[in-house]
Amino acid sequence: MLVQELQQHLRTKDQISFTLPDGKRVPAHYHVTEVGEINKRFIDCGGTLREETVVSLQLWSSFDYNHRLHPEKLSQIIDLSREKLNIGNHEIEVEYQGDTIGKYGLEVGPDGNFKLTTKTTACLALEECGIPVVATADKAIKGSCTPGGGCC
Repeated sequence: MLVQELQQHLRTKDQISFTLPDGKRVPAHYHVTEVGEINKRFIDCGGTLREETVVSLQLWSSFDYNHRLHPEKLSQIIDLSREKLNIGNHEIEVEYQGDTIGKYGLEVGPDGNFKLTTKTTACLALEECGIPVVATADKAIKGSCTPGGGCC
């Protein structure tokens, strides 16, 4: 989800909730402790220089159980970050404290609430590393685990 999409969705909401990938909800008394633009420059294992920019939204739960962040306030925080930091309309990456700081994508779930989505790692230079590119349909078939198949 892009920053502008988040702000558009906030205009339609009376309250905000976030659901983790495992279906649990972020406690309703969460705070947004940071909004920032993160620019990452890196080289992949194949030697290609890459750049990635995301807007980070950090959620934090404290012991102030009566705290509620309303959509208008979150929108104001985002507006201020866009004004002061010149943040662009990039993909949002949500940080949330679990056993460690988790990083998630953001989308609107079927119930209209925000859903944190899992992020994964991948080799960005498959051919240079000698890793065969497998079609998604092939992966589903080859990755299937059947009783007696020896894959579990």
